[in-house]
Amino acid sequence: MHPILGRIAICFVLFLILFPVLTCQIYIIWPWYGRELSVELITLLLPFNVLAVSLLWNYYLCIVTDPGEVPDGWKPDTQSNEGYEVKRLTGCPRFCRTCEKFKPPRSHHCKQCNRCVLRMDHHCPWTNNCIGHFNYGHFIRFLFYVDITCSYHLAMVSYRVMAASGRRYYDEPTGAELIFIILNYVFAVPVILVVGAFSLYHFHSLLGNTTTIEGWEKDKAAMLRRHGKIEEVKFPYNLGVRRNIASILGNNPLLWCCPTVPPGTGLKYQLSVADEHYNWPPRDPTLANQLPFKLPDNPWTYENGDVNPNLRPSNGRLRGVNDYEDPGVDVRPGRLYSPDSDSDYSEEGCSGAVRVRRGSEGYEVRPVNREEMLQEYVQDQINEAGRYQVYEPEHTLESDEDFEDEFEEDVDELSRDVGDVGTISDDDVPLALR
Repeated sequence: MHPILGRIAICFVLFLILFPVLTCQIYIIWPWYGRELSVELITLLLPFNVLAVSLLWNYYLCIVTDPGEVPDGWKPDTQSNEGYEVKRLTGCPRFCRTCEKFKPPRSHHCKQCNRCVLRMDHHCPWTNNCIGHFNYGHFIRFLFYVDITCSYHLAMVSYRVMAASGRRYYDEPTGAELIFIILNYVFAVPVILVVGAFSLYHFHSLLGNTTTIEGWEKDKAAMLRRHGKIEEVKFPYNLGVRRNIASILGNNPLLWCCPTVPPGTGLKYQLSVADEHYNWPPRDPTLANQLPFKLPDNPWTYENGDVNPNLRPSNGRLRGVNDYEDPGVDVRPGRLYSPDSDSDYSEEGCSGAVRVRRGSEGYEVRPVNREEMLQEYVQDQINEAGRYQVYEPEHTLESDEDFEDEFEEDVDELSRDVGDVGTISDDDVPLALR
């Protein structure tokens, strides 16, 4: 999320908290008690303000507390008896290629924060921060105080409405009080419904020592078990209700409602399974023999280097060079394309056309012969009617040798005629011999 949007979300949450807390006391409860301090008024409002301050303080700690990240140079101790998570395909310790660090157990990479978060639960847009190992306890207390404070607030406002419904005229609310009573209901009721349902989910996760991501993994494992693909697999971090709560809120139950530092470093967690080589989350056995995906050497070729046979043209008829001209121009008809043979890429019958065939994996463009294109263009220009005056002789000799042979034959014939006749006139001598 953009930093500006994150700040806007935080301001919106503060408005949802402060508006009912302040208006309830100033415009509803204070006028109801005659705008005078009394023991009853203090007894009513003091617990409400303590709850509101605890709510705001835990919300502030959720925002400013770093959820925890993987230290530089950390590596899992594979020689010890402590468990460590491995990849399901390689069996090696988990490694984040984005952060270029090893991943401790229960840690995940957050795309919003662009780092690996220890015991990542989720990225909360309302706090503009990730919820992880070091602030998950503050988040649980924040949800708890939201539920308690909203319930106390609705109880006070409802008690005021019930008092106004009696027949005592001096308890009737004024117009301003009535407006703020309606607004407080509008603000408080949706908050307690939405946050209350969200709180129940996280309280259940707290009792089972499960994060939101691990909850999705448990649902997938339960689905595989229902389908009979795997046997029941015990969640490795479930230590019992008492120890699960203590792992987040501390060992002293009297301080569970107070902001405290969670125990541990977030780099390792105690396991409830006896086998140190646990496998979580369980994998679908039907995928056990599946080979890992490998990209081909050349993404534009198919197996033996030839074009992919699954590529098919998007149009059954290839277009020529004049297909995009005006409708009045005479264009050449397209040629049907057969995808079964590469011989259809010849330039015959469709000059200048670029052979393109498209498919799901891209497209292929066959190179054209530019020399042939130039010769065809020149020939088209010459053959155009009325563009050039071409000289066509009546009789053309094929070669110089034919010309010499014919010339010698004419001379011999002429010599014989001279010998027979004796004298001839100039008109009888060919022009070439004069």
